[in-house]
Amino acid sequence: MDPPWVTLRDDELLALRIRDVHVPVEGSPLEPRVAGLYAELGARGLALRPPCYLGDEWFSPDGVPAIAIPFYLAHPRLEQLELNQMLEVEGGTPETCAQLLRHECGHAIDHAYRFSSRRSWRAVFGSPDIDYEPERYRPRPYSRSFVRHLPNWYAQAHPDEDFAETFAVWLSTPPEDWRVRYGGWRALAKLEYVDSLMNEARKKAPAITPGQGRRRADASKLTSTLAHYYALRRKLSAQDYPDFYDRDLRRIFAQAATGHGTAAAFMRRRREAIVAAVVRWTGQRKYVVDGLARKLLERCRRLSLHARGDDVALALEVGAYVASLVTNHLYTGRFKRSV
Repeated sequence: MDPPWVTLRDDELLALRIRDVHVPVEGSPLEPRVAGLYAELGARGLALRPPCYLGDEWFSPDGVPAIAIPFYLAHPRLEQLELNQMLEVEGGTPETCAQLLRHECGHAIDHAYRFSSRRSWRAVFGSPDIDYEPERYRPRPYSRSFVRHLPNWYAQAHPDEDFAETFAVWLSTPPEDWRVRYGGWRALAKLEYVDSLMNEARKKAPAITPGQGRRRADASKLTSTLAHYYALRRKLSAQDYPDFYDRDLRRIFAQAATGHGTAAAFMRRRREAIVAAVVRWTGQRKYVVDGLARKLLERCRRLSLHARGDDVALALEVGAYVASLVTNHLYTGRFKRSV
């Protein structure tokens, strides 16, 4: 039987606390996905099964061999609210959910066995004590020192993420395949090292067992309302918007009427397609790209700009412009015209 809040409108649902919409993992769409992770661990001969619980985002609590899954993935109505509020659902498909579970499992394995405290681990991945700013790292797209698993070359964000991503590839790919796929890459040495660690893990009990440690941000205990939760997330996502480039927009659009409508009307008509293309090819958050496109639309309106004749060519130019701003944001953490 569905919970009573399933039939509520979005504005009514947003007034509830996170704990009020808590749904257990057991019996939810997440249950078979977690079972899939456990099956992969079993196939690799690993006995550890990190407990999965609902939290406010994807993470593995520091020092705890457990995995927090965003609460909104436990029910279709909450997924719909997430989509309405953030324009995308991270981990909303079986494939992306499996990728994220493997990644977080890498963190949980490290927490269980304390691998990152070893000198050999640090020699391979680097110091886990360096500053951690996952939203502002500068990826090197063509680097062969890192595996490729999650979008945006996430293995390059921090040594801890490098290990988790390497573990995810190791877990999901047979050795004969990853040795071929990463042959000649420096990342291959990391995969071989993880392989040696997992051989060790097969033979001994973890230093920290799944029952130890506190489950941070447990959704069943969170008293924040959904409205406050999403307001905070949107504030964090829509960061560092530029002082918009009036000169650039005047170059793209016409300053006098052309008979093809206003630039703002063009942006409203084409915004969804432009945002989708930029997100697909840059991997940036949809909410960030859409927010930028909306700001540009508003600036076009205030400048009283007009669309030019060739709709397709104009869409390509605007898309390229937005993509350049977004790409620079990925590299520097700020929207700007050049790196």
